[in-house]
Amino acid sequence: MGIGVAIGVIAFRKVTEAQANIGPDGLNRAVGRLADGLFDFADAVRAGMHEREADLRSALGIDAPDSGKR
Repeated sequence: MGIGVAIGVIAFRKVTEAQANIGPDGLNRAVGRLADGLFDFADAVRAGMHEREADLRSALGIDAPDSGKR
C-alpha cells in the first residue's frame, strides 16, 4: 500500500508540473527564456563583429573611427 501511495504522489507531482508548464505562466516563462537567449546571442555576435572589425582595421592600418567625429 505504501508503494501505491508513493507512486500516486509522484504521479500527482508530475501532472501538476506539466500543467504549470503548459499554462499561460509556463508559456510566459518559456518565451522569456527564449528571448533572453536570443538577446545574449545577439550581444555575442555584436561583440564578435566589433572585435573582428578592430582586427581588420589593425591589419589594414586604418585608424578606428572616433566616437563623435566623422
